[in-house]
Amino acid sequence: MASFIFNSFWDDLAKGNIDLDTDTFYALLTTSSYTADKDAHVKRSDVTNEVANGNGYATGGAACAVTLNKDTANDRETITFAQVDWANSTITARRAVIYKRRGGAATADELVALVDSASDIVSTNGTFSLTASVITLQN
Repeated sequence: MASFIFNSFWDDLAKGNIDLDTDTFYALLTTSSYTADKDAHVKRSDVTNEVANGNGYATGGAACAVTLNKDTANDRETITFAQVDWANSTITARRAVIYKRRGGAATADELVALVDSASDIVSTNGTFSLTASVITLQN
C-alpha cells in the first residue's frame, strides 16, 4: 500500500471543516493489519489496528505541528506535517494516520493522510520517529 491523502480531506478542506492554520493535528500509528480505504475512511473511528497503548505510545497518537508555506513564484502551497517522535518506546508499526483532532470522540476527528512505510518499523526502548510529511497544492 502506498501513502496517500484521504479523499474526505479535500471535501473537509473545501467545506471549512479543516483549517490547516489553526486546527490541532495528530499522528497515530497502526500495525500492518490496518487496511486503509482512501474513499470509505473519513473519521478516526474508521481506523483499525492502532498500536496498543503503553510502552511509550498513547492511544490516539501524538500532536503533529503543521507549517504552511505559500510560494507565489511557483503557484503552490506546501503543507508540512512535522516529524513526530515517541521517545523511550517499544513500538512496531507500519502505517501512520494524520488527522484533525477535535479532542472528543474518534467519530468526530477528520482524516488527512496515510503514511505507509511499506515494512514494519520497530523501536525497542528507543525513539520511534515518524518523518515529516508534505502535501503540495499546485495551481
